[in-house]
Amino acid sequence: MTTSDVRPGTGTTTAGPLDRARSDPAYAAYLLLRVGFTVLPIVMGLDKFTNLLTDWEGYLAPWIVDISPFTAHQTMLIVGVIEIVAGVAVAVKPRYAAYVVALWLAGIIVNLVTYSGFYDIALRDFGLLLGALTLGRLAAVYDAPWHRRATG
Repeated sequence: MTTSDVRPGTGTTTAGPLDRARSDPAYAAYLLLRVGFTVLPIVMGLDKFTNLLTDWEGYLAPWIVDISPFTAHQTMLIVGVIEIVAGVAVAVKPRYAAYVVALWLAGIIVNLVTYSGFYDIALRDFGLLLGALTLGRLAAVYDAPWHRRATG
């Protein structure tokens, strides 16, 4: 099965997702990226509230703290909410949400490259940005678009 086996306008075939992933490598890549960009932002967003993985405030560039009307802690809580929403959005509609995640990652990269010592993490996030863009392109094939209602 290939991308040409997709029913036009639906982004789906009659095979189950796992069966389809076994026979269509592009669909398997789409599923992996969709799951990854759903779960990881949600986990990272939730961790902004617990700081179990790291002290997230330490990654916030001082100039962002200076322009934010909130404390560094409050800013990171807002970041956490945004990440959770982004993960849920990818689960619901990756065709569009993947590009929102890519823009979000671009913002994180700007934050990291303007704060000395985090270039390695910025490079990792650039790789994630490329993955989000790839998800968006694959979702153009496998995720049906939202259609406007006909006005009559």
